Amino acid sequence: QVQLLESGGGLVQTGDSLRLSCVASGRAFSRYVMAWFRQAPGKEREFVAVINWSDSKTFYADSVKGRFTISRDNAKNTVSLQMNSLRPEDTAVYYCAADDGDISTVGWTYDYWGQGTQVTVSS
Repeated sequence: QVQLLESGGGLVQTGDSLRLSCVASGRAFSRYVMAWFRQAPGKEREFVAVINWSDSKTFYADSVKGRFTISRDNAKNTVSLQMNSLRPEDTAVYYCAADDGDISTVGWTYDYWGQGTQVTVSS
């Protein structure tokens, strides 16, 4: 069992930066694929970024590529999402997710989810 707790959300202006963190409890964090998803009001949940457990390989949604960076610190059981050059369309609840399977950008493949943290970008 893995429990995930996100933090770092808030209200910012266009062009600002935020850093989200997700702390995982439970064993074998270093062997979990970790990802960030987001859900805006009235929209479906969408993939943002993922980092593999074995080689720290990363993938990003096209909408955030070049602006967001996902990273992990296995010693601290933490995965982070550095978000730069934020835009109003980045406004959403951001969720951390974990899975012990293969790297994936599909939400239903993830077994563990955090409660989410709100990010609001004003224009």
